[in-house]
Amino acid sequence: MTADRERRRAVSREAARRRRRVESDVFADLSRLLPLQPSVRAHLDKPSVIRLTLSYIRIHTLLTDIAGTGREASQTVKYRQLAQSGEEGRKSEKRERDDGQNKEEKETEEVKTLEEVGETELYLRLLEGFLMVVSTEGDIVFLSDNVSKHMGLTQAELMGHNIYEFTHPCDHEEIRNNLRLFAGVCVWGGLCGAERDFVMRMKSAMTHRGRTANLKSATWKVLHCKGHVKVCVAPSSFPCLLLTCRPLPLSHTLLSVHTFTSQHSMDMRFTHCDPRVTVLLGYSPEELLGRSIYDLCHTLDANRLTKSHVNLCLKSQSVSGQYRMLVRGGGYVWVESHSAVIPSTRPSKSNPIAQQPLCILCVTYVLSGVEEPSLLLSLDQTIHRYMK
Repeated sequence: MTADRERRRAVSREAARRRRRVESDVFADLSRLLPLQPSVRAHLDKPSVIRLTLSYIRIHTLLTDIAGTGREASQTVKYRQLAQSGEEGRKSEKRERDDGQNKEEKETEEVKTLEEVGETELYLRLLEGFLMVVSTEGDIVFLSDNVSKHMGLTQAELMGHNIYEFTHPCDHEEIRNNLRLFAGVCVWGGLCGAERDFVMRMKSAMTHRGRTANLKSATWKVLHCKGHVKVCVAPSSFPCLLLTCRPLPLSHTLLSVHTFTSQHSMDMRFTHCDPRVTVLLGYSPEELLGRSIYDLCHTLDANRLTKSHVNLCLKSQSVSGQYRMLVRGGGYVWVESHSAVIPSTRPSKSNPIAQQPLCILCVTYVLSGVEEPSLLLSLDQTIHRYMK
């Protein structure tokens, strides 16, 4: 009886070892199919293999549907032109068969040219950040490999996880609002939402010295995210948010002569301004002291500046996007401001108040020359013109 029980246990253990061996072989084969470096694949556990496999299946489906909708759109345009041409189109059908190959090649080249233009713009923006594809449920479907240079977290660590696990809890509601679907027109034949432009805080394992720390000691990094929601017509596709994410580091370096810095109180009143503002906008630093930046903003862009100000107060950093700033003698210039809250000194026994804001530092980039110089948009411009 005892021998029989031992034999059954031995058979059971051998069957369990065989199952584990087959399972390990399946996961090893699956990990080898992942488009990752061998050094990365060697350190993947089974849950990570499943997570990354599902992500790559979803991104492959997405790319296939984008290519399919692009082909369908080009064919629809071609057949619509034939229908409109009527009898002439039917007569020219034989000629089209003869040189059909050449026309198809030309159309393919035109589509490729349009795609290359879009890709070029995207690559230029990716130079300062990374690409992220997020499903409407918040799952990170894809991240470009250069995410590790900005966040200290690798592509394999983030893909397949939910974005809410790595973003600040106070930003979750804003992220949900940006993931909602609003129908619109998409450049590749699917349905897209309106353009998305928001700021969020994400965990970063990158230290100030450029080294990678442990995720448990990660800090929050402010990202400027820009993109749109994409929904393909194909039933196999899924809605997602295509984003370029650019970190907003505080920089004291002026990149060109068309840049000036300024310091503000928390209500955006000037407390200090770079003398370069005189050459760029016509105002002297002294006459700007105590004035609000909203006094210099074009009325139609006040909402954009207000949104940037709210993000700045909540998240300590923001980017305004392009807006119009009034010039002293008349007209306006297009600018973009990168802002950050400068905290006071760290708390101590003599100063128990922790991290009170000291001021706001803005780096403003002038993007254009003076437009509509004869147009007066404020009473200040009228006064300055007659004082000349």
